[in-house]
Amino acid sequence: MDHHTPDQNLYNVPFRTDDFGGMPYRYVGSSGLRASAIGLGTWKFGYPETGDGSRVAEDEALPLLSRAVELGVTFWDTANRYNAASGNSERIIGRWLKDNPARRRDVVVSTKTFGGMDGITPNHSGLSRLQIIQSVKASLARLRTDYLDLLWFHGFDSHVPVAESLETVEDLIGQGLVNYLAVSNVERDQLEELLTVSGTLSRRVRPIAVQNRFDPLNGEFRPGVLELCRAEGVSFVPYSPLAQGLLTDRYLDPDRAGAGDRLVDEGLLAELATESNLKKLRRLGELASQWDTRVSTLVLGYLLALPGMGPQIPASSTAAQLEANAAAGRLHLDTSQISEIADVFR
Repeated sequence: MDHHTPDQNLYNVPFRTDDFGGMPYRYVGSSGLRASAIGLGTWKFGYPETGDGSRVAEDEALPLLSRAVELGVTFWDTANRYNAASGNSERIIGRWLKDNPARRRDVVVSTKTFGGMDGITPNHSGLSRLQIIQSVKASLARLRTDYLDLLWFHGFDSHVPVAESLETVEDLIGQGLVNYLAVSNVERDQLEELLTVSGTLSRRVRPIAVQNRFDPLNGEFRPGVLELCRAEGVSFVPYSPLAQGLLTDRYLDPDRAGAGDRLVDEGLLAELATESNLKKLRRLGELASQWDTRVSTLVLGYLLALPGMGPQIPASSTAAQLEANAAAGRLHLDTSQISEIADVFR
């Protein structure tokens, strides 16, 4: 009698694991969803030749996504409106998923809804039932997937009842199109309202994470949200955690920056590279050298150690950047080191 022999890798599946590819995972909020401690922001993935304002073209982005999986960087964050509302960041991920269908289950894919997209009428923005449903279906088509692991509200819609927005997501969850809900760019009182209303509906639509702008140089751009996240068991997932790229080895000597550097190209270097900021950056460089790591790795590792912080989703445009960021997920900082880093930012 012939016996079918399954792939040998099937025999190596652990009963339970807390990491993948050597990358630690952490729970997102108080949910059962776990995401890689270091994820990947894909806001600059697209098709530069179309004029969409992206910086990482498809032929560069696809190998980066493959390398990300090898490193365990499997929490991929995008939005429908990235790159001039082109949807191209989603399309890049969709191309990779089409080419690697067996890896879909290994990746936590998140995208956003709110801003004007997929149409120009007043019904094509905001968080109405009509807009959310149409937006999610359009994103799924671009991403070439049947479901979203995480859907973010890209803002707070004061013109639509919160209950309408949340009930719509509950319907999408019931249809298997969305698994979890999170919110972005919210004030503290808005998050409080979302949590309160979700408590009257279903735990399935309780936001599990907040994505607001935060970096250790400037702190919160919307004060009080991180504190509320800590109290309510919601993960705080900062965007621009490296201060728009300033907190990297690349800008230890800003005089060497030139064309091709993001801060130079976007005219941000003079604004960000103040003497105060550069003094802090140089001190971080000293600590990173002392502890045999890189500035970006050190900063991301420090952020992961802060109470209430969830996964980090820095962008990467090269394999070297991706690898330096990924190393932060495995970086172990003791209390003394965390204190030294905190002193830099005081």
